[in-house]
Amino acid sequence: MSKNDSGFTNSFGFGYCGFMTSSQQNKFHLILASASPRRVELLAQIGIIPNQIIPADIDEIPLPKEAPRQLAERLAVSKAAHIQKIQSDSFILASDTVVALGKRILGKASTNEQARQYLTLLSGRRHKVYSGISLITPDGGQISRVVVTTVIFKHLSTADLDHYLNHDEWQGKAGAYAIQGRAARFIKGINGSYSNVVGLPLFETANMLQGNGYDL
Repeated sequence: MSKNDSGFTNSFGFGYCGFMTSSQQNKFHLILASASPRRVELLAQIGIIPNQIIPADIDEIPLPKEAPRQLAERLAVSKAAHIQKIQSDSFILASDTVVALGKRILGKASTNEQARQYLTLLSGRRHKVYSGISLITPDGGQISRVVVTTVIFKHLSTADLDHYLNHDEWQGKAGAYAIQGRAARFIKGINGSYSNVVGLPLFETANMLQGNGYDL
C-alpha cells in the first residue's frame, strides 16, 4: 500500500495530488473487472492505472445459439454488473474477448490437443476477434459496445504447430494463440484494432471513459 501527501492510498503505489473530498475520489476511482494481466498492461500503455482490480467470477459458457458478438457483449456487461453489486460509486470497466471462425466460437483451449485443433481450424483462413466493453459510471449509468477485428492466418505446417505448442503460450488464450507473442509470425494481416486482438481495444476504451466523465 502507498500513501501520498493527500492521505489517499491505493494498492498500486499511485496516489492523487492535493486534497480531495470523498466524492472527488470516487469520481476518478476506476475498478478493472478483469484478472487479465494483458488488460492491465494495455491500460498502462495509455496512462490508465486502475485503482483496484477485482476479477468478476461469472459463468462464461455461451448460451444456446448465441452469436460471438452477443456473447462478448453479454459477458462484459455481466462482469461489470457483478462488480457493481460489490462496490458501487466508482467507474467499473469490464471486457471480454471472443475468437470466432464464422459462428463457431473458439474458447480457451484446455489441452494441447484442443489447442492444435483450434490452430488447425484457423490455419490459412480469416477469423474475427470480438471484444465487448462495458463501463458503469459512478452515478450508475451503463454503456457497452463491441469492437471487431479480422485476423488473417498464414497456412500452418505441422512443424509450425509442433513448435508453437511446445511452448505454453497458448494456455489461457482465446483461440489458443497470442498475437503479441510467438504467434505473431503466423499473422499475415489484420483489419481493425491490434490492441483488440491482444485483449482490449484501447481507442474505443479511452473514448468510452473520457466521454463519460473519467479524467484521462
